[in-house]
Amino acid sequence: MKKSFFRVLSVLALLSLLARPAIALEGARNGLLLWGSVIVPTLLPFMICSNVIVTLNAIHILIFPFKKILNRFFCLSEAGSYALVSGLLCGYPMGARTCSEFMDHSRITEKEGKYLLAICNQSSPMFLLGYAASGLSSSVPVWILAASIYLPVFPVSFAARACYKVTEPAFSLPVSKKAIQSFDDSLMDSCEVMVKIGGYIMLFSIIALFITKIPLHIPEYKAILLGVVEITTGIKAISETFQGFTGGLWIAAATAFGGLSGIFQTKSVIKNAGLSIRHYVAWKAFHSLLTIILFTLLSQVPELVPFP
Repeated sequence: MKKSFFRVLSVLALLSLLARPAIALEGARNGLLLWGSVIVPTLLPFMICSNVIVTLNAIHILIFPFKKILNRFFCLSEAGSYALVSGLLCGYPMGARTCSEFMDHSRITEKEGKYLLAICNQSSPMFLLGYAASGLSSSVPVWILAASIYLPVFPVSFAARACYKVTEPAFSLPVSKKAIQSFDDSLMDSCEVMVKIGGYIMLFSIIALFITKIPLHIPEYKAILLGVVEITTGIKAISETFQGFTGGLWIAAATAFGGLSGIFQTKSVIKNAGLSIRHYVAWKAFHSLLTIILFTLLSQVPELVPFP
């Protein structure tokens, strides 16, 4: 049944491209422009540096200032702490990629990897402050957006630890020989991942443009749907459609969820069979729900907090 559905869907997608080639061309151009002008310059250098750090076994140097905090509050090993930090700083899908690679190289256990996947794949501060925040109305403080997206990591981590039975801080595992790569291997591996990401961004940009052409004169529904499909296009549509608190709420929810494009990008970098994309989607949905609740609560008392 599942295979039949995707077979029919693939044929319909091809017919849509053939019927509206101008929309397909414009959507593909928009996706590749976003990939080449934003994603590659911001993510590829971090990805290459991360590979080099892992290859040189220099994780402990970067993690040292945060090691005790992450070990105590998140019950993570040294390698697990690095996966969490890289995911938070570098954005989608860096955290999931690092987590999967560490499981392949036996740097973290399967239990810790499943737990990590629930919390380590987030929007980067660069994307949040540079793009998502630009869509907010002037009446919505940026700190509310940031807090509503990053603070839910704590309750999600508590729930994930209970789900996967992570009861005590993990210890670092010895580095296996297959984890060691040359710089050329690290570079080619990073470029391969970037090509996959670019392909998904292009495809979902085409889908997003087709959505904008739907003859449905309810822009609110279109904006929300675009936020579910692809966050960059969705945030732009939401900011143009909604104002004030409502716009900020939907921008926060879309950023926390990451969109279907982010889910497919994450799936493309998860190579370890122990990691489930279904579990990942469930945790992202839970995270988005907490983001909506927290954003609503924080928006009620902005005047009590000494932030601009």
